[in-house]
Amino acid sequence: MNSIEVMVKEHELISRMLKVMRQACYGILKGEAFCLGDFYEMIDFVKEYADGHHHNKEEKFLFKAMEEHLGALGQKLIRMGMLVEHDLGRLYMSELREALENLKAGNEESKLDVIASMISYTHLLERHISKENDVVYPFGEKQLPKDVIEQIHIQTEEYEMNALKNGVQEKYEEMVKRLEEKYS
Repeated sequence: MNSIEVMVKEHELISRMLKVMRQACYGILKGEAFCLGDFYEMIDFVKEYADGHHHNKEEKFLFKAMEEHLGALGQKLIRMGMLVEHDLGRLYMSELREALENLKAGNEESKLDVIASMISYTHLLERHISKENDVVYPFGEKQLPKDVIEQIHIQTEEYEMNALKNGVQEKYEEMVKRLEEKYS
């Protein structure tokens, strides 16, 4: 299993959800019916799939290896770039959750915060995915020793098999498909 190919493929699913999130926000602007449950599902996707499954794998395997084997440049790229963006995404999701709670409590103005947090997240992740696909992954693949890349592939395969047993990929692929149908 090629870990880079797996992560690029995951980016495709994440990008599809980003489009759903944007369309859901546009619906708010147009005054369409607002389904709070859908927004909580989007948070679940980000927390459990984009962050918990995908980012976790990057951080544990590829990024860790890049920090360990690529010196100051690898450390700067990961610590000051990719990990900072992962944390910023988590902040946006925390703010989104808070805005949804305020909206549930009757604060209609919180719709602004829902839109702001979600659109900020989608913009961040669109740029983040582009950087990883076009710069970070190719750099790591080219610069890391072959035995290190092979170890990352093995770790990724074990991680993916465990997630497959737990139905992670299937659950979130189905969620995205269902929400695409609703918000397209």
